[in-house]
Amino acid sequence: MAAALNAAGWDVLAWNFRGCGGEANRLLRFYHSGDTGDLAAVIQHAAGVYEQIALIGFSLGGNVTLKYLGEGRTHPAVVAGVGVSVPVDLAASCQVLDHRWANRIYLRRLLNLLIAKVQAKARQFPELDTAGASDISTFAEFDGRYTAPLHGFRDARDYWARSSARQFLPRIIVPTLLLNARNDPLLAPECFPQEEAGANPALFLEVPESGGHIGFTDLVHGLQPWSEQRVVEFLTSLSLPRPDSK
Repeated sequence: MAAALNAAGWDVLAWNFRGCGGEANRLLRFYHSGDTGDLAAVIQHAAGVYEQIALIGFSLGGNVTLKYLGEGRTHPAVVAGVGVSVPVDLAASCQVLDHRWANRIYLRRLLNLLIAKVQAKARQFPELDTAGASDISTFAEFDGRYTAPLHGFRDARDYWARSSARQFLPRIIVPTLLLNARNDPLLAPECFPQEEAGANPALFLEVPESGGHIGFTDLVHGLQPWSEQRVVEFLTSLSLPRPDSK
């Protein structure tokens, strides 16, 4: 995506969630699907250099992006948004992740990564209880035991309810594209917000039949990355001023 945007004249800033960039986060907290505070800080920093900013988020990052755009505090430099393969309904998607047979390898791999982060965090903060953490077998268990309490939520369901982007979609006011493939194995039916897109002229929902989870590929033109092309087309269609003013 960065290469495609660079070729179209955009500069690209990429950021990692806390603890995901090769450096341990120094606080007890991690990142989570509804944490828009760090994104707002990055935007505030970028707006000191760039007069216009387009936000692009993938999967969990897409949920954070769409939630930010709909919270009503969007920075005036933000002129557009894009979400790719976004679980906008976290509770429904968690059920799919935890119980759909085809997701079992992805589920185990991601849980192992998350549990390793928790165990590393416990070496910084011994008060973090990791007894039996390796036995966690679902995202619901992980979110209930760690994500929710570490970030001020009552439980996993409270976390999902308050952090899901879907409820914020009606309040998005900048042109925003949501690309969710119909055959995405990680998305529940609730993650295709047709009603919200139909009622909000700023929200453009596109649901290709295939594409999987962030796997959009143009097979006709030699395995070209279709989603990158589509995002550039979308931003170009908005007739924004050239994104090179600093």
